[in-house]
Amino acid sequence: MAIIGTYEEVARPTKVEVVSLGRTRSRLWRIVSASRAVSMAIRQNAHIYHVHGPENIPVALVLRLLFRKKVIYDSREDFPSMMLTKEYLPRPLRSVAQKMTLFAERLAARFLNGFITADAGTLRNYARTGASRKLVFYNFPNLEYFAGPGSAEAKKFDVVYRGGLSERAGTMVLLRAIAYLRQRGVNVSLLMFGYTDSERSAESIRRVIADLRIEDLVVLGGIIPHARMAQTLSQARVAVCPLLGIPKFMNNIPVKVFEAWACGLPVIATDLPPIRPFFPRSQRSLLVPPGSPEALAAVIEYVLAHPQLAKEYGRQANRLVRERYNNSCEVRKLLRFYGELLRA
Repeated sequence: MAIIGTYEEVARPTKVEVVSLGRTRSRLWRIVSASRAVSMAIRQNAHIYHVHGPENIPVALVLRLLFRKKVIYDSREDFPSMMLTKEYLPRPLRSVAQKMTLFAERLAARFLNGFITADAGTLRNYARTGASRKLVFYNFPNLEYFAGPGSAEAKKFDVVYRGGLSERAGTMVLLRAIAYLRQRGVNVSLLMFGYTDSERSAESIRRVIADLRIEDLVVLGGIIPHARMAQTLSQARVAVCPLLGIPKFMNNIPVKVFEAWACGLPVIATDLPPIRPFFPRSQRSLLVPPGSPEALAAVIEYVLAHPQLAKEYGRQANRLVRERYNNSCEVRKLLRFYGELLRA
């Protein structure tokens, strides 16, 4: 097996060859350099080529249509919807970028052998397009990185948020919820870690924290290695996922929910269609309306005031991840999918 892409040099896993095209921040150069992957891919003489991301669709189409290779396109996100919120794109161009990305992915669904999405909502756009075999491969946690519930003595924070820090991700809603609780005389410590779109975005978050006068309650942890994810999440009692109801989040399931569950944490999340079916019925009260700091604050306060209930919620969710919502179960699906393509 070989992985070809714009990666940095990395330690090579057993039986997997990593072929690097060089790391670059330029999106245009990533598209141009991806064309170099065609010759590299042909030299691998693989039985199946698994291609990620819309910028690599031209490579996938060349491999399929000119060289008659078996090719799978893998859309890890709802990329068309993501174009509508990209800060690097001028607003008038975002709708154009969305339509172009949707068109490219429909070409992939029509002409390639396989088409994979990370959630059922995204697949609906392509389910009836072309004869490609379709698969939903959920990005559930790899249990090798999540040993289970952390020690109760290790809790340094009341609440943790992991993921992109931005207005669309509900960061400002969460900060206002923490400020609202302080006004009620309830001081809740919050750890937030993850990436921001830009330094300007990071500065706006710091400014909101200062304006709300909650600097002593909030710690910004930055980006951490995935290997430290479980350890970092386990420092808190409760995890939150306050995403807004924008198009992207109406399709994509938030992976952060399942990672927190893998650590035995209860999760308070926005009540959006993609995540609702995964929540146990006993925990539907932890789902809150999008964009409401008051509703989020009320549930945070309730869960923290009932630690035994929080632990039971965490145990229930952790059991679901161990039994069903994990990477090993998804890998078995993928291997069956590969087998079907090879036999076709």
